[in-house]
Amino acid sequence: MFTVREIAAALGAEAAGALDLTVTHAAEPQDAGPEALAMAMSPKYAEGLSQGQAKVALVWEGADWPALGLEAAIFVTRPRLAMGGITRLLDKGQRETPGIHPSAVIDPSATIGADVTIGPLVVIGPDAKIGARSVIGAHCFIGADVTLGEDAHLREMVSIGARVTIGDRFRAQPGARVAADGFSYVTPETSGVENARKTLGDQGDTAAQSWVRIHSLGSVRIGNDVEIGANCTIDNGTIRDTVIGNGTKLDNQVHVGHNCRIGNDCLLCGQTGLSGSVDIGNNVVLGGQCGVADNLFIGDRVICGGGTKVLSNVPAGRVMMGYPAVKMDTHTEMYKAQRRLPRLLKDLDALKKAVFK
Repeated sequence: MFTVREIAAALGAEAAGALDLTVTHAAEPQDAGPEALAMAMSPKYAEGLSQGQAKVALVWEGADWPALGLEAAIFVTRPRLAMGGITRLLDKGQRETPGIHPSAVIDPSATIGADVTIGPLVVIGPDAKIGARSVIGAHCFIGADVTLGEDAHLREMVSIGARVTIGDRFRAQPGARVAADGFSYVTPETSGVENARKTLGDQGDTAAQSWVRIHSLGSVRIGNDVEIGANCTIDNGTIRDTVIGNGTKLDNQVHVGHNCRIGNDCLLCGQTGLSGSVDIGNNVVLGGQCGVADNLFIGDRVICGGGTKVLSNVPAGRVMMGYPAVKMDTHTEMYKAQRRLPRLLKDLDALKKAVFK
């Protein structure tokens, strides 16, 4: 339970009205009861306030809050940033029980920092190091020689393989898998796949062969303030480590192949996949279901729209879209031209008939 004054102070925002009113949770305007904080941060939500019963709301700058039927208001200038602050304040978490659950299996050589919470059926391997105030959810696995920084939060069933190094404030959602072996195989002789890659079409007269496994000797290094979503998979490097920079966020079901290097403050949205040995700069955003072919470079501040398939290097600052990826404005023109094709073909057919006659 928080007062209007406490919430405004936490957000660094201005407030007006009955500042000692308390709220217990956040709600959309039309669903808000008397104890809810209504999230009405733009004029389009004003009608929703009249449908609900909220006494307090987050509202846009300049809103006539008494006319909206409110007893107090908190004014925000950047709604989504305010959402970040208010959700952090009101998040009740998973209600993990502090301390180490008796069913956890912890190797005697592991080092557990101060005030760490370890849930039921957790396994922590030899010489692992868990930073202070970390929370390890139920059924998690942390392998040998792993270093996990301070204030980490692993939800249930996260697994981290051997020799991984992770910075502070790491967050992993349920089912995330860090440090699986890379998908690396080779044939004894030149394969049809290798020939097709050289010729861009013809695999030649190559015989079918069995695949020989290339083991992963590298591990994974992850910086500070990194978050990875549910069912993400991050592969070990073959010789060097796979690397994820500070502040980078991975959405659910993102796959990072072996040897990839991802810079700082990147966003990789749901179902994006990186093939092996991809280098990504800083502040890159890859929309949902993007794919990047192996051994490519993507420069700083590149943005790829959803569904983009990157098949060649991308210079810094580009906005890309399509399959294969091209500049977004070029893709838009190509799409418009494609939609005009039926009409153009119809016109061409009419012209052919006229010329024939």
